[in-house]
Amino acid sequence: MRILSPVIMAIGLLLLVLAVSACNARGGPVPPPADGALRVVTMNAHYILLNADDDDPWSVAGWQQRRGAMVQVLDDLDADLIALQELESFQRGDDGSINLARDDLMAAMPRFGLAASGDWQQFPSTQPILYRRDRLQLLDQGWFFFSDTPDVIYSRTFNGSFPAFASWAWFQDRRDGTRLRVVNVHLDFRSGQNRLQSARLIAARIAPWLEDGDHVALAGDLNALADSKTVDILTDAGLQLTAARGSSFHFNRGLNLFGAIDHVLHDCGTGLTDRPVAVRQRPGGQWPSDHYPVLAQLTPGRGNCGQR
Repeated sequence: MRILSPVIMAIGLLLLVLAVSACNARGGPVPPPADGALRVVTMNAHYILLNADDDDPWSVAGWQQRRGAMVQVLDDLDADLIALQELESFQRGDDGSINLARDDLMAAMPRFGLAASGDWQQFPSTQPILYRRDRLQLLDQGWFFFSDTPDVIYSRTFNGSFPAFASWAWFQDRRDGTRLRVVNVHLDFRSGQNRLQSARLIAARIAPWLEDGDHVALAGDLNALADSKTVDILTDAGLQLTAARGSSFHFNRGLNLFGAIDHVLHDCGTGLTDRPVAVRQRPGGQWPSDHYPVLAQLTPGRGNCGQR
């Protein structure tokens, strides 16, 4: 049997990658607002590395190049709630007082309030939730770490790796008085076991809310596909997931090689007007992040708990 040359094999592999990328590329345009729905967005914004060289895409210079695209994309989504992950500026040492992306976004988007945020020594700043102040009133907020000591700030994860956590905020709709708890998460991309244990902790923490009949939405970077065991734990806990169309992670190159890993889940009492969509925009040829934002339109109080 003739053995294919390395060049032919490389070309074949490239064609396969491009074909898969094309199949997964179908995200969708920004959908128009649905009547009465809350437009909920999740987006991993990627960390800023304060000490990185300027040619690093995640350096301060890199952020200055992509922040305009980030603002434009988020503005075009016309969201009521934006759950952001990796919104942190890293530097050597433990000082978390600098957060360039948070400050720049809040300055550029004055109609939004800032929830799930506070003094970094008391409230982790990496996963804020932005909300439309003319639509929503903030009632409460909090956090818990994916750890054996979840109520100790900056606890390391179950296997001792870097701290990871859930932030949450409770809102009331100024239009009709309905309330919604939003949980913003970022699960471990390396350790599947960490993801499973984190999902179990999330399930335990939201259980009292669901038992009380609260409306709950979970948004974030799960680093897990819709048919994964991680998602199964969350849906078994009482949440529902409709996977976004197409990929949500693109390697900062527009490569769409697998389904969405960024998701918006919701309780059965909350309706979903249409399938969520990963919105692919590259203003001025600049990717805002290595993730696309995922938009879902939710209607708390209009779900059907008789169907799972």
